[in-house]
Order: sequence, then structure tokens, then C-alpha cells
Amino acid sequence: MVEERSMKIGDLNERSRQVNVVAHVSNVSQPREVSSRADGSTHKVTEALVGDETGSILLTLWDDAIGKVSEGKNVEIKNGYVSVFKGSMRLNIGRFGQISDSDAEIANINTENNLSEKVVEQPRRFGGGRDFRPRFRPLYRDLDDRGGRGRGRRPPRR
Repeated sequence: MVEERSMKIGDLNERSRQVNVVAHVSNVSQPREVSSRADGSTHKVTEALVGDETGSILLTLWDDAIGKVSEGKNVEIKNGYVSVFKGSMRLNIGRFGQISDSDAEIANINTENNLSEKVVEQPRRFGGGRDFRPRFRPLYRDLDDRGGRGRGRRPPRR
């Protein structure tokens, strides 16, 4: 059996995976409905500000997980992960994570160190502009090596 190691919220970063934390829920926003881009179905989503003595972060909750948290309660999150949404770090439960009530005592929450308020630079997923070069570009050169692609009659670039 693998022992689960509990982390502190202040130690999380944008690449944190397999996150196990105990946190206090200080604020829960109103759920809103969103449509899935994949199949068009509607889902409910909300965010809750959770924290401990080292920091705080926004926890994103979907559908059934929304009812598992309420303001003023302590929760235990197992196997969560951190993602970046619109330049802001968010703690997520995902399909393999769990959230449950906790009996642990958290004296005070450090809202001064709100990880979701810090802007996180994300690398561009898709290139663009003049300096974009794909990692793999097959060469389709003619036998007479005009430098073009395929059999077109365009003169080579200089």
C-alpha cells in the first residue's frame, strides 16, 4: 500500500500533480452553466477559495463535486492536480481525484499568499507569426531541386 503524503498549498506550482492537501473552504461562488465543446452537453461549474496556513488557491468544482463543499468546512483532496486557466493557477480534482470532509483543524488561512492571483506565463501551444518553425516539416523537393514543395512551378525563395 502506498502512503499518501500531504502537501501544503503554499508549496504548489503550475506543474503539481498527485496533490494531497487538507484545506479550509473560505468562499464558494455561485454555480454557472457551461456547454461542453465536445458534445454540447451542459455542465455546472463553480470555484471555491480554499487555503491553509501557507497559502490559498481557487478550487474548480464540476457537477456532482459542487455539493461536497460548503463555506466554513474543512476538506481533504486526494490525487488532485494544478492547472493554469487564463493565466491563473487552479486546483482541480479531475476524474481520478477525490474530495471529502476532514476533521483536521486549520487555525487560520493565509489569503495574502493567494496562488490564483499570481500571473503564470504559459508557453504557447500553437505557433504563429514569422518566427514560427514547426518541429517536423517534411521536405517535398523535386528531382531538379528547385527548392519548392511538390511539382509546382513557383521559383525558389531567395
